Amino acid sequence: MNYPMRFGWENRHEVVSVLVEYGADRSLAYPDVYWMRLFQPYQGHPPMNQHQSDVLIIGSGAAGLSVALYLAPYCKVSIVSKTTLTESNTLYAQGGVSVVLHEEDSIDSHINDTLRAGAGLCDPDIVRFVVEQGEICIRELIDRGVDFTTTQGPGGTSRYHLTREGGHSHRRVIHAADATGRAIEDTLVARVRAHPNISLFESHLALDMITGEKLGLDANRCYGAYVFDRKKRCVTPFAARAVVLATGGAGKVYRYTSNPDVATGDGIAMAWRAGCRVANMEFIQFHPTCLYHPLATSFLITESMRGEGGKLVLPDGEHFMERFDSRKELAPRDVVARAIDHEMKRLGAECVYLDITERSPEFIRSHFPTVHARCKELGYDITQAPIPVVPAAHYTCGGVVTDRRGRTDLHGLYAIGEVASTGLHGANRMASNSLLECLVFARSTGDHIKDDMPNSIAPTALHEWDESRVTDSDEEVVVSHNWGELRRFMWNYVGIVRSTKRLQRAQHRVDLLQSEIAEYYGNFRVTGNLIELRNLVVCADLIIRSALARKESRGLHYSLDYPEVDETHPPSNTVLIPENWVRRDVTVNALYP
Repeated sequence: MNYPMRFGWENRHEVVSVLVEYGADRSLAYPDVYWMRLFQPYQGHPPMNQHQSDVLIIGSGAAGLSVALYLAPYCKVSIVSKTTLTESNTLYAQGGVSVVLHEEDSIDSHINDTLRAGAGLCDPDIVRFVVEQGEICIRELIDRGVDFTTTQGPGGTSRYHLTREGGHSHRRVIHAADATGRAIEDTLVARVRAHPNISLFESHLALDMITGEKLGLDANRCYGAYVFDRKKRCVTPFAARAVVLATGGAGKVYRYTSNPDVATGDGIAMAWRAGCRVANMEFIQFHPTCLYHPLATSFLITESMRGEGGKLVLPDGEHFMERFDSRKELAPRDVVARAIDHEMKRLGAECVYLDITERSPEFIRSHFPTVHARCKELGYDITQAPIPVVPAAHYTCGGVVTDRRGRTDLHGLYAIGEVASTGLHGANRMASNSLLECLVFARSTGDHIKDDMPNSIAPTALHEWDESRVTDSDEEVVVSHNWGELRRFMWNYVGIVRSTKRLQRAQHRVDLLQSEIAEYYGNFRVTGNLIELRNLVVCADLIIRSALARKESRGLHYSLDYPEVDETHPPSNTVLIPENWVRRDVTVNALYP
């Protein structure tokens, strides 16, 4: 393997000798450009192009924008967004936010539904914390201008319309028609753009965390991040007192996903390389119903359609969900996705169908205008006939280990939203709990960063990015080929139904890809595609390793070799620890000892 030439070392043996001298593992399990950089203490003046702020937020979905708005009255905030500010998983969230607002509902009912869906791996304290904060967060969104759908209540009064989704025992999903994410995202973006204390960096892609180890300073602290400017094609160090990862999940590791192109697991991979633990990465939620059409491979059909009476049928029109679960179409997503997968494989069918034609055309158009309009563009009229649907990777339930304040193992580094493993979702996320999690943890994390600001370390001088020993690649096809190969074998071997043999095949392939990508990364200038591929292969490795470690079927992880829940031991989380992990001086999360 060729190692990076950015450091002036001419061959692998010199690199190894330096690493071993400072106590590194000779196996070089992490042949990463920064892993080598960390042994060069910084000397000299701050880089001329270093950007500084009090808080650096990486990601611009509901979690990132919300925490920015909480902090902006008290400090200088920078937001880094991979493309445009609005492009995130939040934008495409159709369903809504689960919150107890109806008089027939209760906090305890929401908690019990969440615990049931999580299959024994939710943290009950975190679940209660999140559910109890729900109404406060919704009121804040309403105050900021989010226009949730209303309906006529008793006596002609107006009240918010609540729908019901899979796993919920009551109607408790507040929504803005079928485009809730867009309503929230547009509102928050407008607020963020107008705030004088917030600096925005669109078309910027975070590359890696800058830790004390890399600066010769306090080893267990984050001091900022290297950020790639997609337009100028250069890397700049961003220094901050606190860094918040709000980068979303890793859906693009799979060939078929409801996620946008930005969902490449960047935050999970960066935190892992920086020495943070990750947990429960085997629990990938596959949304049961994405539209099956070559021109709409990522178009989600909201779960609310099933909540409002939509039925899943086979190509011949037969209903089938009652054969798999008494809750039928309202069973949790893992149950519905496996049922669809089973029927497609049994029949050799390319898809199944979702039929909501029992509802009136007026009801369908008013409640699902986004789905109706998009399907109409593609030649389907959901008011008249069933539409073809298939499962697709949708949500990463695991992620970076955090506590209720968003703190990771690394001082100064926080993670909120889908990138984090908080203990809320356990082995399976209940529908519409994810936006709730974003809002609640943005609030608690913002409060902690604000209160801790007097004790935080001011931004320090960071290393400039050194590209003196790398060249432009003339083989970009390597990146596109590896990207395609990775997503194909993850779909085929690490999908809805798994086996030990399939996982081992995937592990062999991901090991080879990691080696290829590390060599390529070390010899050529970085590009956006290369950065994302490097992160995706890390996430793929973490998913496969976690899946191999779980010798049972639980929640979203189903193995043909271990088809039952292991009742001989208490339910346990899968926690992966990087070789450069340094335990905090406080416990980040008691659920992950």
